[in-house]
Amino acid sequence: MPELVPIPLPLLLRRAFLEYRREGKIFDLPQNKFFRGIPGLDLSVDFHGHRASTPLGPAAGPHGQLAQNIVLSWLGGSRIIELKTIQILDELQIPRPCIDAANVGYNVEWSQELSLDQSLREYVGAAMFLEILKASRLLGENVPSVPGLTVFDMSVGYNLEGIRSPRVRDWIQSMKNAGAVVDELRTGLPAEYRDLPFPTSISDTVSLSTFHGCPAGEIEGIVAYLLTEMGCHVCIKMNPTLLGRAETEYLLHDVLGYHEIQLSPEAFEKDLEFDEALDLIPRLQRLAQANGRSLSVKFSNTLVVKNHKQVLAGDLMYMSGPPLHVLALNLVQKFREGLKTSIPMSFSGGLDAHNIAQTLALNLIPVTTCTDLLRPGGYARLIRYLENLGAKMTELGVTTIPDYVSRFAGQEAALVAEATANPRYRWEHNKGVPRKIGTKLWLYDCINCDKCIPVCPNDANFAYETAAEFILYDNFELLPDRIRRVPGGVLRLVKSHQLANYADACNECGNCDVFCPETGGPFTEKPRFFGSLKSYRKHAGKNGFYVDWDLEGQPTIYGTIDGEAYVLTLNHVTGVGHFETKDAEVAMRLSDNEALSWKARNGTDTQASMPVSQYLKLKLLLESIGNPRHVHFANVAGLQEVAIGNEESAL
Repeated sequence: MPELVPIPLPLLLRRAFLEYRREGKIFDLPQNKFFRGIPGLDLSVDFHGHRASTPLGPAAGPHGQLAQNIVLSWLGGSRIIELKTIQILDELQIPRPCIDAANVGYNVEWSQELSLDQSLREYVGAAMFLEILKASRLLGENVPSVPGLTVFDMSVGYNLEGIRSPRVRDWIQSMKNAGAVVDELRTGLPAEYRDLPFPTSISDTVSLSTFHGCPAGEIEGIVAYLLTEMGCHVCIKMNPTLLGRAETEYLLHDVLGYHEIQLSPEAFEKDLEFDEALDLIPRLQRLAQANGRSLSVKFSNTLVVKNHKQVLAGDLMYMSGPPLHVLALNLVQKFREGLKTSIPMSFSGGLDAHNIAQTLALNLIPVTTCTDLLRPGGYARLIRYLENLGAKMTELGVTTIPDYVSRFAGQEAALVAEATANPRYRWEHNKGVPRKIGTKLWLYDCINCDKCIPVCPNDANFAYETAAEFILYDNFELLPDRIRRVPGGVLRLVKSHQLANYADACNECGNCDVFCPETGGPFTEKPRFFGSLKSYRKHAGKNGFYVDWDLEGQPTIYGTIDGEAYVLTLNHVTGVGHFETKDAEVAMRLSDNEALSWKARNGTDTQASMPVSQYLKLKLLLESIGNPRHVHFANVAGLQEVAIGNEESAL
């Protein structure tokens, strides 16, 4: 199973500053997709007593797991960040691939893939990163005054025993008071930011996921514990099964036309029932008020369905996207009509730039998104959400979210009916899948659509530049007394623009493969670079590389190609490369790729062959990955200088 390896905060900062100065991007998101506010409009909202500058954020999923994901969500305009769900089981074996967003949206992953300790440091580090962005004025002088108020919302699951365990309890306490973690992380920061007054209260709000058959009594026990013993505000994430099986099937099959999607009867039997929820919520709301805390509900979690596509492993999968939007809105209406009392409600389910204004009109705050961000464009899609919302507010002549919502008072039924009847949520509109063109990916060259870069939530895929090459080469037989040339071949690179993968940030979710027009998967076939020799040796498999940049001028690349391991060190002073195979160590002249001398290794006999094609691949990769034209995770450790504030200083 692939293993996510969090990238150290200093390295994230180094990349962000240098990439922005050189390319006008941060983590591959171009600056024209950064949200910088909308003049004349106040998009701020209240969430559990905290002010946030916009009502938008990522749902608890892949876009809220790693520090760079959170920063990307923020740059796009998210100000209520629902962090990836944590639970006591923090060593899950999640099937791969785990995401299929080809049209509707399905997944089989449902909580964090990092340890609790790693998740804590990612979330705290992300909060510190945002403070450094503001203090540095990197994005402009007005960043602290434009929409910068941000709320981090914890997400936890899935049972009372796990949430009451010492490890999860300590984790929540550390998010409420992260002073120790902040002090630990600040030691690695540049001097000018080391002593910033970083907030130590990262979050005191918890969204409770009620997945996996969490019954009414269990939910009540968890919420009571979080309110009274942990002192947290709580949002209960409701499951779409509350609609009931008959109504869910009617909407899904008869209204929307998704006849191929079959429900899981067990989910309806085990999940919280509608009448139980109506009884439970007012009681918990009174408990929250008695303890000086607030309670809200969220619609909705994903829907458990049978795995009819067999793209993902297992018998069940979790549905999201357009059909969930209609299910969740109908559940909102049904719940409000049944509850007969007022409670804050938030929303997640098929949210996108085209329906955010209508969804917020229903007084659902905040609104969060996931599936839409997995499509081409990725985080760059976020700014359009807020621009479209702003355009609608301007059209109505309102300047604040409360005034906007008030304009639609009493129109809930009509708005829900309009969405339910809208053809864009029907099967006919969403049955298509990304087109494949029949060609196969390999280490170099592809059609250069670059779709694999933004669809990765972790920014694991990246572009680099190399020289287009047509290299005729000889192979060499390594004999005791000489080196003999034998027929070789051709290494041909048609394009200078190439793509690669940073394996430490890749969990092999498969999303880039879904949208790549070619077959094979960029995360599998393109060069996979690791951040350490340890992770390279553990996970390289048939394709993997690690670069030790050796700032004295002798970089080394460790490479596994077709299952065989090689090492190449370039000495630019002598003009000689040191190439190691399993059988031999060969001195290669860099100017013309001539084998100069060799010696046997690992007890091999006195004759070996020299795989020149593999040597050339390593050499080209090392030389091109280090090209500073593009700044990415695979080369930033070798780029020593980074713009900090108004000066160039080592980070």
